[in-house]
This record gives sequence, structure tokens and C-alpha cells, in this order.
Amino acid sequence: MNSRGSGKKLEGFFTGKGFYIVLFLCAAVIGVSAWMMATGNETMENDPVRNNSVNLDDRRVETVIVPAQSGTAETGALEADAPEVNTEGLAENAEVQDSEAVAAVEEQPVVEAAAPIYVWPVAGQVERAHSSDTLSYDQTLRDWRTHEGIDIIAELGAPVVAAHSGSVESIVQDSLYGTVVTVSHGDGTRTIYANLAENPPVNVGDWIDCGTTIGSVGSTALCEISQTSHLHFAITVNGTAADPMDYLPV
Repeated sequence: MNSRGSGKKLEGFFTGKGFYIVLFLCAAVIGVSAWMMATGNETMENDPVRNNSVNLDDRRVETVIVPAQSGTAETGALEADAPEVNTEGLAENAEVQDSEAVAAVEEQPVVEAAAPIYVWPVAGQVERAHSSDTLSYDQTLRDWRTHEGIDIIAELGAPVVAAHSGSVESIVQDSLYGTVVTVSHGDGTRTIYANLAENPPVNVGDWIDCGTTIGSVGSTALCEISQTSHLHFAITVNGTAADPMDYLPV
């Protein structure tokens, strides 16, 4: 009985004024919820932190370049100080080394260049010596004149050899000295063989080793025809007559 009475009372409440009360309460709840949501959105719009995060794209970004300090590179790396060099004693050591080097050079033996090898072109005594600075008596021409060679006494037909290695430069028939063979030695010196027999066994351009036969003693030098049979031998250095005795072995 009580449960049925209570059910009838609730049914009467919802069908009567109670229905409007419940409807009002639901509308109130909905209004309060809408007001809270609106208030929350306004608060979020006025939040400076959120506004900053949202409006970052609208702000201008400025770059400040700080000039590099003097003594530093653009990369900011500091220049390293140059290490100090101790020069004390360097000059003294250099002088000592120079002195030792000079002493070592002075201690080395001095090797003299070997003199060119010359041999006598014919065996015999010198009848007439070299005299380019003083006058000597000429038996054939019977006057006093210079003599730019030496006259070596030798039998007619005695072989004449090259006094030094070289090449035959010329073979001429001279009006005064007869058959003359000149050998060039490539260093500015020439040996000259005069009063030779005609038709020497060499030709111009031939290479002649020292001691090779280049002719024989003749009697073709008319300017010395009055002398004993001999070879007229001369040496020139760069065109100037030299004393053959300075080159021939003693």
C-alpha cells in the first residue's frame, strides 16, 4: 500500500508543477556551463604567455652583430702568443762553426793541376835558342834578328814526332821556313814544326797522339839553309810566341 502511494505521488509530481521545476533546473545548468566556457575563452585570450606563443610569427627578429675584439679572429679564437726564442749564444756558435769549416778547408791538401805532357820532337842539341825579346845573329841572312823558336840539331831524314797530342791544323810550304806542320792542342797552344822534308805523312784534320811521327828533318827552310841540319820548333800561346824550353822536359 505504501509503495503504491509513493509511486502515485511521484507520478503526480512530474505531471504537475514538478515537470516545470526540473525543466528550469536543466536550463540553469546549461546556462551556467555556457557562461563558464565563455569566461574561460576570454581568460585564455588575455593570457600574455599564450598570446606570446601565438603571436611569435608577427614579431620582428633583430640580429645584433658584436664586433670582434682586437687581437682575436672572427671565429672568436684568441691569437696564440709567439714563443720566445733564446738567441743567446747563437752568434758565438755560428762563429765557432765557421772557424772549424775554414780550418777543415785549410787542412785539405792542395792538388795542383797536372801540367800538359810534352816530349822532344826530335833528339838533339839546341843550336839556336828562343829570343823574341833580344836580337841574335842569323848566319844565313847575316844580320841580327829575333828568333821565335829553337833549332834542334838532327840528321837529315830523322823522324820528327808530335810534342803534344792534338789535331793537324795546317800543312804549308812557306817561302822562308819550308815545309811547316802546325798542330793545335785545343787549349790555345799550337806547336809548329818547320824545315821538314816535303810530303809529310799526315793530313789536315788528323788527330795526332803525343809521340806520333808527323814528318822528318829536311832542308826546306831557305832562311836557315846555312845552319847545321836541324828542326825548327816553335810554340805559340793564343797567337803569341812562347819559349819551347818552358814546355819541354829537362
